[in-house]
Amino acid sequence: MNNATTTMRAKRLYPTIAVFFCSLLLLSNILAVKPIEIGSFGTTINLGSLQLWPLIFDGGAILFPLAYVLGDVISEIYGFKTARKVILTGFFMELVVVFTIFIVELLPSAAGWNNDEAFLTILGFVPRIVLASLCGYLVGELLNSFVLVKIKVKTGNPKLWVRLIGSTLVGEAADTLTFCTIAYFGVISLPQFLNYTIVGYIFKCILEVMVLPITYRVVAYLKVEDPK
Repeated sequence: MNNATTTMRAKRLYPTIAVFFCSLLLLSNILAVKPIEIGSFGTTINLGSLQLWPLIFDGGAILFPLAYVLGDVISEIYGFKTARKVILTGFFMELVVVFTIFIVELLPSAAGWNNDEAFLTILGFVPRIVLASLCGYLVGELLNSFVLVKIKVKTGNPKLWVRLIGSTLVGEAADTLTFCTIAYFGVISLPQFLNYTIVGYIFKCILEVMVLPITYRVVAYLKVEDPK
């Protein structure tokens, strides 16, 4: 493969991955407005201050781990410097969305529009939640990317699974703890807070491990088709 072909493919594939990353990030933050509780049948099981049952997490936990997967792919193929640019771009786009929604909330509704309450329920935001989301994302993604690249330097190419899982455990821990602490500490009971934090963390890590075979295939494909 000559240098011209490699450059053309780099220009074609990298922007697509970056767009997918930012799209998953924005969708996850919209879905996060719905808290999900699984196993609520009138029975609550606690272990000290930890609520074991029912399970509590938010809708954003379904898609957000996939953003981490793409973050891993970008870090593995293009390096930390490039990954940092994508992460900061995603952060900027989150700010744009938050600011735009805020402006739309302030503008008067058209005659006949009677869905302001529904609009605010889904897209309206609480400053504390927005701050939590932005801080959690920035800290978690940067750590995820940084740890992956550092593990790669220490272990070398043969141990991709080590850096994928290792970076996920660190990044998701920082993200989940930062978000939950800023958003919900002192707002919900301690058992609920611990459940929300721990279950959310475990759920996101398990999901990333489940898609590990797909991550491997994507990384292998890009290393051939879109080398650094």
